[in-house]
Amino acid sequence: MGFRQGAVLASCSFFLGVLFICFFVDYPVLFGDLTEEVVENGFQFYTTFFNAPPAIKALLHGFIGFGILALVGKLSIWDESAMFFDGSSLAAYIFAISVYLAVTVPSLRTIVTPVEGVDTRADQIEAMRVLSAGNTIMIAVLGAILVLQGGQEYAARAMAKELAKLEEEERKTKKTRPAEAGGKPGAKAGKDKQD
Repeated sequence: MGFRQGAVLASCSFFLGVLFICFFVDYPVLFGDLTEEVVENGFQFYTTFFNAPPAIKALLHGFIGFGILALVGKLSIWDESAMFFDGSSLAAYIFAISVYLAVTVPSLRTIVTPVEGVDTRADQIEAMRVLSAGNTIMIAVLGAILVLQGGQEYAARAMAKELAKLEEEERKTKKTRPAEAGGKPGAKAGKDKQD
């Protein structure tokens, strides 16, 4: 595994960790009874998340850029493995970023800083449900990227094993050929001497 693949795995794993923390709030919102306690817990959690210090937000967005750079860097080696595994991973990563920008950010704003006279409490609850669904989609997409990167590593190792087997067979074939070739000319030379 190279540095670029490690960077992709680190970036995806970081975001999966953040999303799994959110999933403790998202699960009751999506799959449980939407009680007042669940709603208040969700509002409180996402308000804390939204009001995080700028350094935390910079780290989060820095990791987004880090993942994109790593995937683009991996695509610079344009072979079949890069086209399938890294191309698919980059498309999935961009999709996850699109969900973040189009769903997560507006939903957080609706929950934490609702527009007076426009956003009602029902709108805030609906925004939290949409946000939870978006987080679940991002978990699935980032998990798929990890599977693709693992598949690429497995395919590279399998190919390396096959190449090693072929090289070993080729070495054995080369060792047996000179012995056969060396035996025949010697026999012919002996026959010529007798004549």
